Amino acid sequence: MFKTRLKVKDIVVRSLIPLLLLSIPILEIAVFILVGSKIGVLSTLVLIFATTLLGAVLLRVQGFGVIKRIRRILDEGHVPAKELVHGSMIFLAGILLFMPGFITDAIGLLLFIPAAREFGWSLLRNRIVILTPGHGSTGPAGRGASRGRTIDLATDEYSENPNSDSPWRRIERD
Repeated sequence: MFKTRLKVKDIVVRSLIPLLLLSIPILEIAVFILVGSKIGVLSTLVLIFATTLLGAVLLRVQGFGVIKRIRRILDEGHVPAKELVHGSMIFLAGILLFMPGFITDAIGLLLFIPAAREFGWSLLRNRIVILTPGHGSTGPAGRGASRGRTIDLATDEYSENPNSDSPWRRIERD
């Protein structure tokens, strides 16, 4: 049985997540009230609708750009780790811009800026592990690797002697 030790940092982060999820809608409502009182209800609604359209356009343009870069890097035989993270950030930015609210819109627009995504990548780079088929803990492809799957058997679950009744027997082909 595995025992997990929670670090103080993990406990603090896990306890802040519900607080954050509750505070975002409250802050959005407060900003709606402030903006609506300054520019009016109709103008506020138009601004929210405009940011949603802007998010859709930016998501389409930048999303296709990232897809092209990923394809190019894959064609060169490399792993597009950075581009996949950038693509994920662009997708998150689009979701944030589709959500009604000025705070989520500001964060979403910030994620559409390449320099902001690059800063996010610099923070995440050492925490992301990319596993490619044929590499990793299962060994290189061609040496009995099971394409990322590990099959763990106890000593009484296998035998070196062939069993003719087994559905997994090797079928001889002509």
